[in-house]
Formats: sequence, structure tokens, C-alpha cells
Amino acid sequence: MKTSLIIHPEELSRAWIDRAANAGISVLGIHPKGGRRAPVYVREMMEMMKTREFRELIDYAHARGLAVEYELHAASYLLPRELFTEERDFFRMNEQGERTPDLNFCVSDEKAMRVFAENAVKLAGELYGSSKNFYFWLDDVKDSACCCEKCRELSPSDQQLLAVNAILREIKKRVPGARMAYLAYADSMAPPEKVKAEEGVFLEYAPMEKYKEGAEALAEKEEAMLLPLLAFFCKRDAKVLEYWYDNSMFSGWEKPPKRFEPNVAQMARDVHFYREKGFEYISSFACFLGEDYEKLYGEADISPFAECVKE
Repeated sequence: MKTSLIIHPEELSRAWIDRAANAGISVLGIHPKGGRRAPVYVREMMEMMKTREFRELIDYAHARGLAVEYELHAASYLLPRELFTEERDFFRMNEQGERTPDLNFCVSDEKAMRVFAENAVKLAGELYGSSKNFYFWLDDVKDSACCCEKCRELSPSDQQLLAVNAILREIKKRVPGARMAYLAYADSMAPPEKVKAEEGVFLEYAPMEKYKEGAEALAEKEEAMLLPLLAFFCKRDAKVLEYWYDNSMFSGWEKPPKRFEPNVAQMARDVHFYREKGFEYISSFACFLGEDYEKLYGEADISPFAECVKE
């Protein structure tokens, strides 16, 4: 069973690395913030990655036995919005029939997809110390798929998988054995209908809706939602991306962070459920638990997560 706790890049420290390694966590996850400003946060992370301090921390994580993975909402970063002036057809058509550079892009435009995939290859090569698992998600907003004549025949899930497939084909040319996550999240919780996954695409299931609807409300339909996804992508390498330790969400995505206590009972129930369904990799966001949190409340206790995910 692989395990990961995922933090913002500015929260990375030797103390956090030691905490994760001592708890038996196998992967250090790094996630620049999402939302509409996601490309700004990705650029900030890439600048941070050039510094000796950041690279030394990644090297230290490797020395402590942790793999490193970067998970990011990357669409608007990989297809820069500045291109809209000259290449309007690169960008999505909204429900009003207007081309807009606000979010994502037109996955039916071959030239747009080529630029998107080429920039993804470049980004993959710049992620310092990354494993061969890549997580280049579409933009972090619902109702942001393309509605042009060609794309409207494709569900949001199909549109995402087209993009994931295109990226993976190109990255494999540079990184043999590379794999790419399909993020089941927001508008893409249903399996794709018209697009098949390339070899090396794996499922990443991120059930944020349960924290809006309530765990009990979602429990009755979660199995019905998960089984088709697992059937489509297969259970091998399937990953859960949970929110048990996501203090950024529990703090309303605003600083200063609130005091945090994990819901251990829910986490234990969820882990048991995911194991029963055949997931091989369980992770959780653990943002807003860095040094600023520690100054206010002391060190966050990740031992409940480590206990829950032990074999």
C-alpha cells in the first residue's frame, strides 16, 4: 500500500519530511494551490524549485526514503492565456457560444493539443526529483469544459482523458515508464464514454463532494459512483486523493489556519472501504499545517493517518 500526504510547496521543511518518513509514509506530495489563480501558483512553485534551498529539501526527502510527486491544476499554465489574441480557436467555447480564455481549452483543436502536450513534456522535465507519476490536472473549476461543435459531443470526463492521453504519449518519449493520473473530481466523476485510456493512465479518485454533501449523504451513492470508474480504469495502481488532513479546506482556504483535528473515525471507515474496493494507493491533502500552523497550535499529529493506512 503506497501512502502520501500532500502539502503546498511553501510548507516543505526538514521537519515535515522527517515527520512523514518516521510515520512510514512512502510519498511526499507537493501541490501548488488551485482555483482560478492556479497558473500563478504553478509559476511561483517553478521559481521556488530553482532555489538551492528547495532542491536540498527534495534531496533530503529522497535520502529519507520518500518518493516525490507533484500534483497541480495545470491546464491554464500549459496553454498560456496570452495566446488568445492570436489563437482564439485554442480556447474553449462557453455555453453562450463564445470563445473564452477563462479556463481549460478546446481539446478538439489539434494545434492547441500539440502546444499543450509539448509544454507538459517541458514541465515534466523541470519538476525536480519527481517520480514517474505525473499529475497535470485540468483547471479547478466546474462547468469549464469546451462546448464547441466537436467538443460538445464529449463529456467533461472524455475531454479530460483526451488531454491526459495526449500528454502521456509525449512524455513517454522522454520518460520511459511514465504514468499519468486521470482525476475523478468535480465534473469528471463519471467514467469517460467515448475515449479509451492509454496504457499508463491510472485513476485518481478525489471525493471532495462528500465534504459538501456530508459523508453520510454520499455514503449511499459512493459505491455506485466508484465501481464504474474502477471498471473503466482497472484497480491496478488506482489512487485515492482524500481531504482528511486538508486544513486549507477546513480553514476556508484563508490564513491564518484554523486549529485542526482529524476525524479519525471517518478516516478509518473510508480507508476500510477503499481497501475493500481494491485501491493500492491512499493519499490525503495535508495543507495549512506548516510552520505558521505550528507557531499557533504546535505540531500537527499525522500518526492517526499512518495508523489507519497500515497493512
